[in-house]
Amino acid sequence: MLNPQLNANGKLNHLLSTESLPREVMTHILDTASSFLEVSDRDVKKVPLLRGKSVFNLFFENSTRTRTTFEIAAKRLSADVINLDVGRSSTAKGETLLDTIDNLVAMHADMFVVRHASSGAPHLIAEHLRRIGREDVHVVNAGDGRHAHPTQGLLDMYTIRHFKRDFSGLKVAIVGDILHSRVARSDIFALATLETGEVRAVGPQTLLPSAIGRMGVRVFNDLREGIRDCDVVIMLRLQNERMNGALLPSAGEYFNCYGLTPEILALARPDAIVMHPGPMNRGVEIDSLVADGRQAVILSQVTFGIAVRMAVMSILAGN
Repeated sequence: MLNPQLNANGKLNHLLSTESLPREVMTHILDTASSFLEVSDRDVKKVPLLRGKSVFNLFFENSTRTRTTFEIAAKRLSADVINLDVGRSSTAKGETLLDTIDNLVAMHADMFVVRHASSGAPHLIAEHLRRIGREDVHVVNAGDGRHAHPTQGLLDMYTIRHFKRDFSGLKVAIVGDILHSRVARSDIFALATLETGEVRAVGPQTLLPSAIGRMGVRVFNDLREGIRDCDVVIMLRLQNERMNGALLPSAGEYFNCYGLTPEILALARPDAIVMHPGPMNRGVEIDSLVADGRQAVILSQVTFGIAVRMAVMSILAGN
């Protein structure tokens, strides 16, 4: 079966998931991102790689951080950026998603950055573009349902590589609401591709997928044991908007059992880094003393996210 993310020449044509992303492509994205970091330090923060290209941000689900970083990344590549007002768009009036795509393609769109509440929506768009013979138009998945958030996964990999250099000997704990987290899935697949030493899934049984063990991770229901001797701790936000029914007694009780405090973090390695995809719920999944502490690299993730998204878009446009 052909990889829907690659073109006939084996080059990256869409970024839909980290699950089927070849290691050499993933490494190429991370290496390219390194070259874009210094652009942020220039007086003129622009390079001409996407000059004349039109990038449409199609956010059918609310987002501030992801949409803003994609917009900044595209503008730094000199692209024309169009933000579709989904609340007032034709889809809100009954037009189908693919009819909307057809109309935007007719407006000479070169790239779609898509966030959607339904898992698989970016894949559907990419398959539709293939079917109508427009594989020159690229799709970037900016988060679809519970399924995937590949650029977040890649920026997390960049952050880990930046601070830890090598994946092979690392112990990485992903903590919290893994059941509803597309970030967790993207991180787990990417960490496996990069041959990370050990990946742990830590959380209450109600917030862990039933088949999580098949993803090659070690499962822990006890936070203390889960992060003991870890090199990297990735905290996840409680995805209350995606929960059906009460899976937790209360946010306060969750923090008592699974909140990352300085005392709990002391069980990890002394040089362990703490990550969070944001937005953070302080006092729910993470204590402010940790979030603002010396081991937290959360703001670095945001900075690296712009460079990684620049890398993804420039590689796609380069094809």
